[in-house]
Amino acid sequence: MSHGGRQAPRPPMNTQITILLAILAVSVLLARTYIRRRNSFLRTLQGPQPSSLLFGSDVDFRHQNEVGDCEFKWARQYGSAWRQQGCFGIDRLAVADPKTLQYILHTSAYHFIKPIEVLKSIELLFGKGIAGTHGEVHQRQRKIMTPAFFAPQLRTFLSLFQNSASKLVQIWKEELITTNASGQPLVNVTGWLSRTTLDIIGEAGFGFQFGSLDNTKTPLREQYENLFVDSFLYSPRYDLLFKALWRYMPKPLLDLVPYLPTRQYTRFRKYTKFMRKFSRGMIKESMIKDDGKDIMSVLLRANASENPNGQLTEIEVIDQINNLLFAGHDTTANSLTWYLWEIAKHPESQERVRTEIAAVRAKNGGGELSAADLDNMTFTQATLKESMRLHPIVYWLRREASRDDVIPLALPITTKSGEQVTSIPVKKGTQIDIAIDVYNRLPEVWGPDADDWNPERFLNLDKSKQTSIGVFANLMNFSGGVHSCIGWRFAVLEMQLIAVTLLENFEFSLPPQTEKTRIYRKPAGLMLPMTEGERGAWMGLVVKSVD
Repeated sequence: MSHGGRQAPRPPMNTQITILLAILAVSVLLARTYIRRRNSFLRTLQGPQPSSLLFGSDVDFRHQNEVGDCEFKWARQYGSAWRQQGCFGIDRLAVADPKTLQYILHTSAYHFIKPIEVLKSIELLFGKGIAGTHGEVHQRQRKIMTPAFFAPQLRTFLSLFQNSASKLVQIWKEELITTNASGQPLVNVTGWLSRTTLDIIGEAGFGFQFGSLDNTKTPLREQYENLFVDSFLYSPRYDLLFKALWRYMPKPLLDLVPYLPTRQYTRFRKYTKFMRKFSRGMIKESMIKDDGKDIMSVLLRANASENPNGQLTEIEVIDQINNLLFAGHDTTANSLTWYLWEIAKHPESQERVRTEIAAVRAKNGGGELSAADLDNMTFTQATLKESMRLHPIVYWLRREASRDDVIPLALPITTKSGEQVTSIPVKKGTQIDIAIDVYNRLPEVWGPDADDWNPERFLNLDKSKQTSIGVFANLMNFSGGVHSCIGWRFAVLEMQLIAVTLLENFEFSLPPQTEKTRIYRKPAGLMLPMTEGERGAWMGLVVKSVD
């Protein structure tokens, strides 16, 4: 077509070829999707009506106001397994059934792999560390790392946990409470807990003092600031489509993804570059200490003693530091944040915890708390479990069937035709979404009041009637099976000691509820506490010294 008597310029030949290849790729994808859907048992399952032919239900889920808005509704309507359509009409199976989770995560764990888009997303942030591996690579890395997390090794960190928590108490009392006119300041506990846990993992993990409690602005803390909010909260729609195509892209193209000039991928690239440089420096420090008791020193010794074929490569060792630093502080801090929020909402539970702590302190003479002392705080442990049950930081996982299989169900579901089924056939390549937050609130597992705060359930739970899945209290917060969090015992001990130290020194309560103080459970890859007017993770609680 001409304009003003002149022919419109044609795009360059390489651009035309790129456009044609893109159209061809999408056409092939849509054709394969249509054929798969025609032959898939998933078509018989009930599930939410897609709000978009192009995006399916992905935008609804990824852009929901709070974690659970979509999946809790879907689970109530369709049961503990349902069909959920993704971008380009790809059908996925969403599951929260306990027997299904046991089968996928335990019984046949290595036949349900992490899909390429999951592996690549993890690699963008955490490199080639254990979080982004599966199969033989995962087995090799986990074997090397396990000795660093044996129970005797972890007990040596109890003093460190208590000292760091006590330092936080001292700072709050001297810098926040005594300088506040009412003596009851509104404290963003999320930020303070993150600084505390970062200091702990620095010393326990690497024998290195980060000094985060002393200094809010360190290069490392600046890298972590709003990392997940910037990277995953309400990702652009085009990015959802782009990631849906990763499974069909050749590796050379996928390797170029980190260099895309968008804000999100630029943040990934800068973060990974910083962490690898930072980690190399920490490894040099650890290699100097032949008898170091920190996690990295133990890991390096275990790696050196392994058969050369089974050792971690240099880049794998470097990226383990990134994995350990993040998992060892951010998820723990957010779990503690939600715990204090629940405790603030339930003063009767808070007072009972404080009474229990005082009783145990009286028995041990007021000295440092031991692992046995923590075990004796049964109600305190129950409140921590209950908070974790209601607020799993990692609330959703994805797997892909590497072969045709039949997945069992403990809780029968009803198909579109009204038939009740107790198993679901899946074809190779079927993607399966594991709804951790739904499982953690299943009435069939946790009782009819599964949506309510009730720590007593963990004191009266009949474990013989539960399907064994999670490593801690049968919750899914640390996943389960071969891919369960390798540092879960470290995290639990750390959370217990920080919680006990804070609650025996402070009372926590909610501020007057306004739009500026109301907390939302935002879906930023992790479930983060956020509020209007604050850009990043934020949890404001009123803090008062215990008389």
